[in-house]
Amino acid sequence: MRRRRASLVWWIVFVVGFIYFFLPLLATLDFSLKAKPAFAAYTNSFADPKFFSSLLYSFTIGVVTIAASLALIVPTAYWVQLRVPRARSLVEFVSLLPFVIPAVVLVFGLIRVYSRPPLPLTHTDLGSTTLLVLGYVVLSLPYMYRAVDTGLRSIDIRSLTEAAQSMGAGWPTILWRIILPNLRVALLSGAFLTLAIVLGEFTIATFLARPAFGPYLSLLGNSKAYEPAAVSLISFGLTWLAMIVIAFLGRDTRTRIEIGGAH
Repeated sequence: MRRRRASLVWWIVFVVGFIYFFLPLLATLDFSLKAKPAFAAYTNSFADPKFFSSLLYSFTIGVVTIAASLALIVPTAYWVQLRVPRARSLVEFVSLLPFVIPAVVLVFGLIRVYSRPPLPLTHTDLGSTTLLVLGYVVLSLPYMYRAVDTGLRSIDIRSLTEAAQSMGAGWPTILWRIILPNLRVALLSGAFLTLAIVLGEFTIATFLARPAFGPYLSLLGNSKAYEPAAVSLISFGLTWLAMIVIAFLGRDTRTRIEIGGAH
């Protein structure tokens, strides 16, 4: 009887959660289909060249942000856990600062510092794009660091490192051929969370005047009625597609790379 009651409670929680999360999506879908003809909002969105250009721009920025975040966080988290575990609380505190500092404060700080010599980055498109990537790296710190830290804590990095060093491997080889393959699922989780942040971010891209997907969606809402709902569902579908990719690539999460027999 207790098991049945517990099962019933969990089913109730599942149904309530399903309604809470998916009812707004259904309402958004219903609203987007009210355009005449029914799928005009979707066809108009796909026919708009700015839709693909802004989405491609944000996707490219997301990939660059992921690469920069991994290059910064993976060696840092690895070294902290291996050599200076006492500094872990300090690094965690630093990674949480984006939750405390609003994005509008961050972007105004970037503009104020980098709009004049010696690094007037805001004067060029490449410089503004660089600032956009740096801002997104900061925003992704809480998610990327925790994903990497969780992955590192799930493996015995000390034994792997000592075994690799005994075979003559240097630090770059250890990181690239031993640590990163064992963090595949964790890295994918952090990467797709970062990509989702980049695709939906509005404040930093707007103040830096970048043609990103978030500002495009906001401007679309000022002039269109049904297209913003359609574009929102499309972006949600892309996020779910990313989650499916994570599940597919991480289906063998229990597989670990062994020293001397790595494939």
